[in-house]
Amino acid sequence: MTGGATDLWGEWQKHGAQGISGARALATELDRIAHQGGITSPVTTHRGLTARLRYLSNPPGREVLHKNGISTRLLRSWDRGAHPSRAKLEAVDRAYQDHRKANLVRSGALKRLLNNGGQGRRIEIYPVDQSRVDEKYRRPTLSERSVQARYIWDDLVAAWGRDDENALDEIWDDVITDLDSQYAAYAYVGSLGIGA
Repeated sequence: MTGGATDLWGEWQKHGAQGISGARALATELDRIAHQGGITSPVTTHRGLTARLRYLSNPPGREVLHKNGISTRLLRSWDRGAHPSRAKLEAVDRAYQDHRKANLVRSGALKRLLNNGGQGRRIEIYPVDQSRVDEKYRRPTLSERSVQARYIWDDLVAAWGRDDENALDEIWDDVITDLDSQYAAYAYVGSLGIGA
């Protein structure tokens, strides 16, 4: 990934700071929000596996299963009592998450949730952990920050849906430019929270 917020603190890890790029943190937080509204039973339980396979029972869902290595023949063997391996259960869960993500993007449901009737959502920004950084290399004390973000959500969800980290990085750059002169220090973060 090049350009955008990520380059603002070039060698941010050089002295032991712990964190992730704002772009990756945005994607992780959208993954969390998407997961919250989905099937909660683990794929390792009969209920969780059955629910995921039911969700994936339409033609696009079966295509995603196939891309994740789950064939129709394998599904039939499970119907006859064969037990799926741990790797195949994980493949079903990946297929479910991929299909759910595509559906959330396609339907516009996630965009509507995050746009919040034009009010947007608050993003809580937790700075990188500098506890392992020698005092002389630490950035000035970084505090938790909060931004009310509007007008980014359609582009953010679209970029997340296509796993476009460059676009996510540009969006993060737009978000942090509102953080006054310290904005470069938030190119990388400990984590983010979106109030959704």
